[in-house]
Amino acid sequence: IDKPYWLSVREQLTVHLAKMDLSELHAKMLVRQLEKLEQRKEALSEQQKMGTSAEAQKEEDQSDRQDAMHSMVPVNVDENFGNLEEELGLTDEIALSGVANKGYSWQDKYAPRKPRYFNRVRTGFDWNKYNQTHYDSENPPPKIVQGYKFNIFYPDLVDPTKTPQYFLEPADSDDFCILRFHAGPPYEDIAFKIINREWNKSRKRGFRSTFERGVLSLYFNFTSHWYRR
Repeated sequence: IDKPYWLSVREQLTVHLAKMDLSELHAKMLVRQLEKLEQRKEALSEQQKMGTSAEAQKEEDQSDRQDAMHSMVPVNVDENFGNLEEELGLTDEIALSGVANKGYSWQDKYAPRKPRYFNRVRTGFDWNKYNQTHYDSENPPPKIVQGYKFNIFYPDLVDPTKTPQYFLEPADSDDFCILRFHAGPPYEDIAFKIINREWNKSRKRGFRSTFERGVLSLYFNFTSHWYRR
């Protein structure tokens, strides 16, 4: 047994694993920093929006009031009671059918690779009229998925002027759909299976779709609906 050789391999492996951990940590820190910058932008944007037309403001306020009524929280229950954000891991990524067979038109020039990502799923209680009637804080309703946050990293795009795109595609069940991200060389498409519900695309309700500094950020929450007897 070549002991010096295997000791060298072990040292290199330790360094490689440490670099992977640092890379993942850096990605998470970058996302947090981007979120802080976005919050500052939104605060400045809100100040500038004071000059918007009264009609547009009225429609937005009406939409916000409807959303608030859809997700009313009982008086004795904290607004964030039960809300939770969890990280979406590698197990939530799905394989795209047909991609492995057809390949990419540019793969002869560039080595295809999957982008890194840092994604989160938001869960919580839906305090609609039905749940308010049948549940309370001591006996809460079942938790549901309320939204997602996707951060896909594309630092080495061959053509950085082309903004990455996302598409919704049918899944094997009507309760779910496939969210696919496409950017172009040298990155392969990447996809995730998510809950199939209507998105609330109001910025005040957390919607965000941006591509800045090589990071595609897509944040959305689901729309609440009325409960009718």
